[in-house]
Amino acid sequence: MKSFLRKSAWLAIGTIASTCDAASLEVTVSNTLPSARGSQTIEVSARDLAPLGAKNLNLVHVKDGSGKEVLCQAIDLDGDELRAFDAVIFQADFAAGETKTFTLGVGAKQVYKKEQFKAFGRFVRERFDDFTWENDLIAHRTYGHALETWKGEPLTSSTIDIWSKRTPRMVISDWYLSDDYHADHGEGADFYSAGLSRGCGGSGLWAEDKLWVSKNFISSNVLANGPIRVLFELRYAPFAVGGAQVEETKRVSLDAGQQFDRFESRYTISGGDNLVAAAGLKKVSGEVVESNPAEGWLAKWEKMEKGAGNQGLAIITAPAGLEKFAEDKLNQLALVKTDKSHVATYWAGFCWDKAGRFTTAEAWKNHVSETAKSLATPLEVKITAAP
Repeated sequence: MKSFLRKSAWLAIGTIASTCDAASLEVTVSNTLPSARGSQTIEVSARDLAPLGAKNLNLVHVKDGSGKEVLCQAIDLDGDELRAFDAVIFQADFAAGETKTFTLGVGAKQVYKKEQFKAFGRFVRERFDDFTWENDLIAHRTYGHALETWKGEPLTSSTIDIWSKRTPRMVISDWYLSDDYHADHGEGADFYSAGLSRGCGGSGLWAEDKLWVSKNFISSNVLANGPIRVLFELRYAPFAVGGAQVEETKRVSLDAGQQFDRFESRYTISGGDNLVAAAGLKKVSGEVVESNPAEGWLAKWEKMEKGAGNQGLAIITAPAGLEKFAEDKLNQLALVKTDKSHVATYWAGFCWDKAGRFTTAEAWKNHVSETAKSLATPLEVKITAAP
């Protein structure tokens, strides 16, 4: 299960052969599946990059087999006090069974242009402490503590909201600025009402045959913010789960070119044990729901509010980590086992038919299934000193 969670379909983590100091490194990446994979993220750790002798990982550059520069991003994975970079990531598309080779070297500090960003997120203090994030395909938001006490429309919910978009550009800051994001002006809008439900991948804990959930998040911390990946953590106040008190820190990441976010909830428990997490999708009238325990996914297709079209939603987890599927009054649920450290990991995502990628329930289901299969079969990566 561990390798499934750490090496996903679009996240390949390299293993380095024995090398001494090197002017450049050669990274060979292989897709062993009989199907194509787009926007795959290759991650190379600071330890594996050490032979380059880079003083800072934002000096690392990547070139493809033809010598063309490839967009890359240095990322902080642990949020330490120095905010030091822990890895470099870059992306590539792969045909079925294809192998590609990349060269990594040291150059000038990476400086990005606005149009290069395909992932972004931020804390939105001006909108009652929302946290909102997006990539080139989808966008989300979740709610901060200030919304609980707003005199206008207070809401206490740790749901995950959906913002539907049909443009690759980063829109969330502009949509907040115009303050009319519930109306579609050509790029999409916030059509969704997540409310007290789990929305698209919101979580809780399952005990005594019911769902227990936290309130709104109380703090946020951004670890990486584009151009390829947005990675952040949300912290929640203690909440009751049966006779126990539980605290949650949720880590969320979204890579460019993907319909799915990766969620990792780490729980601290007082007065109980053997936690089972629950990731949910909001129930709506007329929805079509399918599940596949062998592949670890729960998917649905539904009409959207305000006549905005149709959307698909899904949750994926490692089959070995799936307890069962369940439901309550508001949600379709996937119950996910926590590990010995009380951590639950799953993926959740959605599509909008008017965005053009997946326009039918069948197309969405096929994508969910292919994604689940790919998550179980990571890209193979080998790192050596360049000749």
